[in-house]
Amino acid sequence: MKSPYVNELQPNQTVHAIFLVHAKDIRQKRTGEPYLSLLVGDRTGELDAKMWDNVAEVLEAFDRDDFVRVKGLLQVHQNRPQLTIHKVELVAETDVDFSDYFPASKRDPAEMATELAGIVDGIANPHLRSLLRVIFEDPVIARGFHAAPAAKMIHHAFLGGLLEHVLSMCALARMAADHYKYIDRDLLLTGVLLHDLGKIRELTYDRSFGYSDEGQLVGHISIGLRMIHEKLMSLPEFPEKLRALVEHMVLSHHGQLEFGSPKLPLFPEALLLHLLDNMDSKMESMRALIERDALLGGCWTGYNSALERAVLKKERYLAEDPPVNAAVPDAPVPPKAAPPAPAKPAPPSVPESNSLFGSKLADALRQDS
Repeated sequence: MKSPYVNELQPNQTVHAIFLVHAKDIRQKRTGEPYLSLLVGDRTGELDAKMWDNVAEVLEAFDRDDFVRVKGLLQVHQNRPQLTIHKVELVAETDVDFSDYFPASKRDPAEMATELAGIVDGIANPHLRSLLRVIFEDPVIARGFHAAPAAKMIHHAFLGGLLEHVLSMCALARMAADHYKYIDRDLLLTGVLLHDLGKIRELTYDRSFGYSDEGQLVGHISIGLRMIHEKLMSLPEFPEKLRALVEHMVLSHHGQLEFGSPKLPLFPEALLLHLLDNMDSKMESMRALIERDALLGGCWTGYNSALERAVLKKERYLAEDPPVNAAVPDAPVPPKAAPPAPAKPAPPSVPESNSLFGSKLADALRQDS
């Protein structure tokens, strides 16, 4: 068994381990010398890695999707773990156990396959049930649907992730259909099962996760519609209007035009499919972000661009003791007293006069003041 795994590493630990190279980029230092920027990982997570020195001798020694043995130091850089590699060498595929390096669903694959078959058999509408059977009983489709991730990075990005995501949505769909009595349960479940069908051809997942040429050029929505159309050719009695509803649910499941859906959801089951898809993917993204961030201290994860926020590590937050010496707020400052009103200027002194005119003028001035 591989040891240590990514999720077992601690900051300031010297690392001796074998990893799968997910990405490799040759960059330049300010001095013009090359350095390696890598993304390495195993089934428990990924690590940003840098090799700063002695790079020339290993530039061509390995590539993306190769296994490498590294020696380095794990540190925290900009609140994220980063591995500084001091030594790296290629490892032969025969020297590793592939199951140690590819993240996979924690659910049992056979159990998930049985659950999927049960959902298909439970569809009451005979046309929808026939469509689902002809799709999922195709061995090539079934093999891909059981193995594919639901996304390259954002959510359920592990082998079996697509099937786990779809089964989670089916459980939510049944509860929602029980609550909203006007929802067609069979139509909603069919939309859930088929909405991401094209991802089995859009994504590559034999080593690191990426996009196929077809996935880059066409995308999973169009690929999925083509796959459904091919199977509908064997069902000539399938109602045209029902077909249009199924196709619309696949086309509109991203919810908004700017998110890649050619159409907005235009009936309740289509809108509910989008909302369930969005909820399940966001909840899994939060769970995985907190789990991956366990290496770092503090109660907050780093910023996640997909979620557009940092996330609170709730369990760590609740477990932390409050500070013993809480800061004492400054005493309030009393308001300044208003400045005294300026004194009224004293009346001018009036000199005494012995003349009759001077005495009358003095009396007049005193009366004015």
